[in-house]
Amino acid sequence: MTPPSALPARQDPSLDLGGRTALVTGAAGGIGRACALRLAAAGAKVRAVDRDADGLDTLAEQALGLAGTVEPHVLDLTDLDAAELAAAGTDVLVNNAGLQLVRPIEEFPPEVFRTVLTVMLEAPFRLIRGALPHMYGQGWGRIVNVSSVHGLRASAYKSAYVAAKHGLEGLSKTAALEGAPHGVTSNCVNPAYVRTPLVEKQLADQAQAHGIPAERVLAEVLLQDSAVKRLIEPEEVAEAVAYLCGPQASFVTGTSLVLDGGWTAH
Repeated sequence: MTPPSALPARQDPSLDLGGRTALVTGAAGGIGRACALRLAAAGAKVRAVDRDADGLDTLAEQALGLAGTVEPHVLDLTDLDAAELAAAGTDVLVNNAGLQLVRPIEEFPPEVFRTVLTVMLEAPFRLIRGALPHMYGQGWGRIVNVSSVHGLRASAYKSAYVAAKHGLEGLSKTAALEGAPHGVTSNCVNPAYVRTPLVEKQLADQAQAHGIPAERVLAEVLLQDSAVKRLIEPEEVAEAVAYLCGPQASFVTGTSLVLDGGWTAH
């Protein structure tokens, strides 16, 4: 029997984004790449934003033959003015880019804390700010913020990441309240640990922080609070993002779609 994690995500045929422009940040890999490909498969013209030019080129090649297109856009999101400009004219905005450092608060470098908040909270604010005039003007828009179970729960040694994700939740809800009269929805998607390079990099950091071998981190730290004992796949997160862009989700706004394997059921 094929394990659940190996099953391909079922694509909803009712999602038609033909004629729509979508912007996905952190699109060169992981969740962002899966989202860019999913939205392009639905017919969107995707602006794929990342600072990894090679990764974006690979993504564009992977998108060949899909109903929509992927347009690489090399950008460092710490350039906030450029980020806001990049979002102009977009119909769908997926704020996904993120970074992580695992350290106790007393050892956490202040400059890294600042960078995490800039990329994962201030940049989404600027991107939303850049996208809303077009969305409001046409009376339709979709904002999907890739948050995390850490937008709802805290974990030790992740002060910057947890603070940024909690802030993103509040920003998303505010955008939902302001956007509702204009046909714009804003929601968060909250996965637990996803099979991405960001998570794989955490294994060594978590091992050091907790004083255990790296091979024990996945079971004893990352998946400890999850009832479903596996990593979630990027394509599963992309399907949740796609759902929030579809017509069946027009009444879903200001909320968090939790994909945490039962973590928050505790």
